[in-house]
Amino acid sequence: MAKSATQYVCTECGWTGGKWFGRCPECGQWGTIEEFHEARPGKTRTTGGGGAARRTQAAVLSAEAQAQPITKVGSDSVQRLPTGFEEFDRVLGGGIVPGSVILLAGEPGIGKSTLLLETAGNVARTAAGTVLYISGEESQAQVRMRASRVGAVEDSLLLASTTDLGTVLGLIEQNKPSLAIVDSAQTITSQDVDGISGGSTQVREVASALIDLAKTYDIPVMLVGHVTKDGAIAGPRTLEHLVDVVCQFEGDAQTALRMLHAAKNRFGPTDEVGCFDMSGQGIEEVKDPAGLFLSTAEAPVEGTCVTFTLDGHRSLPIEIQALVTASVLPTPRRNANGIDANRLAMLAAVLYRHGKVNLLTRDLYVSTIAGGLAKEPGCDLAVAAALASANSSKPIGKTTCAMGEISLTGQVRPVPQLTHRLSEAARLGFTRAVVPVRRGGRPASPPKGLEVIEVSTLADALEALGIR
Repeated sequence: MAKSATQYVCTECGWTGGKWFGRCPECGQWGTIEEFHEARPGKTRTTGGGGAARRTQAAVLSAEAQAQPITKVGSDSVQRLPTGFEEFDRVLGGGIVPGSVILLAGEPGIGKSTLLLETAGNVARTAAGTVLYISGEESQAQVRMRASRVGAVEDSLLLASTTDLGTVLGLIEQNKPSLAIVDSAQTITSQDVDGISGGSTQVREVASALIDLAKTYDIPVMLVGHVTKDGAIAGPRTLEHLVDVVCQFEGDAQTALRMLHAAKNRFGPTDEVGCFDMSGQGIEEVKDPAGLFLSTAEAPVEGTCVTFTLDGHRSLPIEIQALVTASVLPTPRRNANGIDANRLAMLAAVLYRHGKVNLLTRDLYVSTIAGGLAKEPGCDLAVAAALASANSSKPIGKTTCAMGEISLTGQVRPVPQLTHRLSEAARLGFTRAVVPVRRGGRPASPPKGLEVIEVSTLADALEALGIR
């Protein structure tokens, strides 16, 4: 094993130094400094195929080290590799770029390995070459069982089970697949550096070696990343800087809905979101998630109001449900699911002061449907309307929606991309929308079939909704 010099690295910001601190001198976080053993330079890698990959990379760099005009550096049109999921391709910016390294992170059991295994099956089914799936957490038989369940059994899908970095590099270099998947970065270890698997030293070495190999042979590599109890990606912060794309796979374990976000993308936007549905047969994409967060009741029900949120470029309808009951406790309950609990307490106070709706002595329960999130300020008006509707026992029309941020002074403030939200509301069959007055006093241009009512105060909004 190579001799190493002991250093210390901050897992939050990547600061390195020769002395341990309880608090990082760079970012100020406590308890993030870990011991780091950096391998001494000049040692040739001899394990597996890693040494050949590093020597090949050095030869390529020496041949292309000369600077040249950007107009002579080939074409910028790259043939992306489709994943077989339109939602996944949208998040990646149109597909997988050759030679890129993609990091997919998420909570345990959220479906990361299942999503990538189905992606491997789709690529193996359609691509000309092979797909290599390397698992450091499961045996080949276990991966085969899951592949049979999700329908990802293909002759061109190669499976391997190992935790040695040299073996991983050798397999990729030997097979030269169209796509390589490594599950996961925290389980692979290198014999050339000290440290346990999943530590800062090992994760950095594994990521660097895989990135070198991906760029050398122009092979896209997808990495599975673990997360800490705080939701951050495990390992040094430099891991996210090294890779090309960082995707977060999120969702509530109690629901089947899964959302895929791109936190970083060098080849596309970072404000796209992909929707998936988790079932016993694997993961299915949801191309139109509009009906996931709406109830199926035909008649209007008191205590409900629909709003439209933005998740990237996609506008999603969210139904807010509220229940108001008499309290028998000295301190009334404020129970929120899918919205910010502090925001709920603030809206109850604003309703009392500016809407003449007294909820201060009542128990308030507010929730969304199917695990939807309505935490952006633009959902304030719908939450307030649902509370007022539940308190007055007056239902809001099924084809009526409300959007707007409520300030402490009772004003209804504008929300971003209102036109996009109204267009989605019209597409789903809504006929009335209560929205804030646009900046500058410009009247809203409503889509066909949608009546837009502009309000400036909370009292006006409740009156327009018929629940004041």
